[in-house]
Amino acid sequence: MNYNEVLAAARDCVGPYCKACPVCNGRACANSMPGPGSKVPGNVAARNYDKWQEICVNMDTLCPNADPDVSFEMFGRRFTAPIFMAPLGAIDLHYGSKYNDIAYNTILIKAAYEYGLLAMTGDGVNPEIMKASVQDMIKVGGVGIPTIKPWNKEAVFEKLDILNANGIFAAAMDVDGAGLPFLKAMNPNAGSKSVEEMGEIIRYAKMPFVIKGIMTPAGAQKAVDAGAAAIVVSNHGGRVQGGVPSTAEVLPSIVRQVKGKLTILVDGGIRSGVDVFRALALGADGVLIGRPVLTAIYGAGEEGYRIYMDKIIGELKSTMTMCGAASLRDITSDKVWQG
Repeated sequence: MNYNEVLAAARDCVGPYCKACPVCNGRACANSMPGPGSKVPGNVAARNYDKWQEICVNMDTLCPNADPDVSFEMFGRRFTAPIFMAPLGAIDLHYGSKYNDIAYNTILIKAAYEYGLLAMTGDGVNPEIMKASVQDMIKVGGVGIPTIKPWNKEAVFEKLDILNANGIFAAAMDVDGAGLPFLKAMNPNAGSKSVEEMGEIIRYAKMPFVIKGIMTPAGAQKAVDAGAAAIVVSNHGGRVQGGVPSTAEVLPSIVRQVKGKLTILVDGGIRSGVDVFRALALGADGVLIGRPVLTAIYGAGEEGYRIYMDKIIGELKSTMTMCGAASLRDITSDKVWQG
C-alpha cells in the first residue's frame, strides 16, 4: 500500500466527524465536538496547521553530500527520529467504532517501538485504559509514555504507583485538559495544578516527567521550577479552548525562556517532514503527531503506521539534504525564513 491507499481505506471506517482528509488541516472537522475538531469558534486546529506553512525553509545545497542523521536521544534512550505519537483518547467516540482506546493503543505502542520510536498514550474516565497501555508497554521493555489527566492528587498517585511498579520509560500529564467537565466534577484538587502541586507529583514519579499543554514562557518556566524533564508546547489541538495562538507562534518565546533546561517538544498541526524541520529550526527538540497517525492506523493498522512514518521521515531527510543539514543539530534558526 501507499499513503493515498491508506487514507482511502481509512475513509471507509472513520467518521462521522473525521473525514480522513488528504491533509489533516482542521477545516472539515472545525466545530465537530465530540470529534477531532476545535472548540468554538473552531479555528485553532486550522491556525496550528496554517502557521507552520507560513515559515519557509532556506535551501542550501553547497554542502557535503551525506545521508542525514535523524536519530534523537531523550532520557538516555536513542530513537529513530525526534517524532513521537501524541496521546489521543475517546477514540471510538471521536473517530469511529473500528477501535476503542485500548485496541488502538495496543497497535500504536507495538508499531512505534518496532519503528524505533515511542507512543504517548491517552487517559480517560475508564481506569482500564491506562492499565492496558502499561501492559502493552511492558511487552516492549516499558517504552512508552502514559499521559495522565490532571485528576486529583490521590488519583494521580494511584496511576503513578502502576507506572513506578512496572518500570515505564516516562510519565506525562496533559495539564491543558484541566477544564474538561469530568475533572471539574471531581474533588478535591482536580484540574489546574500549582507549581507546588505539580512538583509533588513529579517527585512521586520514579521516571522522567513530561508536562503537556505549555503555551507561554511563564508556563514553561513553571514547568522547570516544578522539576519537569520535558514539556510539550501544545494547545490540545484547539479542543479545550478557542481563541488561542498556534503552537508555531508561541514556540520561539518559550525556547528563549527554557532552552537547555529541559527537553522541548511541540505538537499541533505538524503534518509533514517539512513541518518537523520547521519546528526543529524554531528550537524544538522534537515533535508529537496525533490525528494523522490515528488515520493511518484506521486505514491499515501497523502497516499504515509504518507507511506514514516512512513518509514523514523521508520528507524530513529530503528537506535536511536540500537545506544543508546533515544532522538534527544542524537544523538551526538560519535554516528558515519568516517574512
